[in-house]
Amino acid sequence: MSPLAENSGPAVVAAVIGLGSMGLGMARSMKRAGLNVVGYDITPAAVDRFIADGGRGAATPAAAARDADIVVSVVVNGAQTEAVLFGPEGVAATMKPGAVFISSATMDPAVARDLSQRTEALGLHYLDAPISGGAAKAASGALTIMASGSKQAFDTARPGLDAMAGKVYELGDAAGTGAAFKMINQLLAGVHIAAACEAITFAARQGLDLDKVYEVITASAGNSWMFENRVPHVLAGDYTPLSSIEIFVKDLGIVQDMARSERYPVPLAAAALQMYLAASGAGMGRDDDSSLARLYAQLSGAQLPGAAKEPEKQ
Repeated sequence: MSPLAENSGPAVVAAVIGLGSMGLGMARSMKRAGLNVVGYDITPAAVDRFIADGGRGAATPAAAARDADIVVSVVVNGAQTEAVLFGPEGVAATMKPGAVFISSATMDPAVARDLSQRTEALGLHYLDAPISGGAAKAASGALTIMASGSKQAFDTARPGLDAMAGKVYELGDAAGTGAAFKMINQLLAGVHIAAACEAITFAARQGLDLDKVYEVITASAGNSWMFENRVPHVLAGDYTPLSSIEIFVKDLGIVQDMARSERYPVPLAAAALQMYLAASGAGMGRDDDSSLARLYAQLSGAQLPGAAKEPEKQ
């Protein structure tokens, strides 16, 4: 893709609200593609990191969104997205007419629909666009984006989408559909992580060589993307959070709420949620989601690599 800087017109102005591991990579990807990017985060050090990369920083979401064609919100949930839009110093008050708000948070589809209606009533566009791929793909501009919204929202967002994503799925013309697709992904991801942690800790309880288990399983039919991606954290004894336990407490909780409203059974997701809740209750909520293996080890007496002192309850 050619950088926008090569085009004759002025650079598209994009604001990124939330410069964590995902948002910072997304901001960098858009800047690399030639967009004029300004970033905001509640942590000033995160803004400083982006400024050190040559980006621009802002003191509030409203200031970041002023004059922006595209505002990308990379926060945790629907409540935080609502605050970014409509809270004190929210972006809806300063976005110019016809600008697009790209919501990347994982949330209940009903919340996405409500936020979209309120945003569009102000003469703005709303793109329901949850993301998948992790920090590495955010940094390289290779995310998967599951998006739904009006044609105008897609058209306005296109320069940002092209810069941030390796694949953009256009899933419908109304907000909520992208959110629903993301929840299906999160159901599978949460269950697969729980299964991977259960399996590798069971292998440890059997006294197996865990490195060899990893080699064999990743070459066998029992492998999953999550086993291949998360088990190395366990083998290294490194639970530095890349995606935390609390993320799946939230996301599988949303799955339960959606399923209950539809009278649809989700027993595997429910069982996985209980494990994430137990890990959070044991003090691991802010640790990497592969910490489920540590919980299994506590319950079974299995020995995992790099065993450290137990976390304090948070």
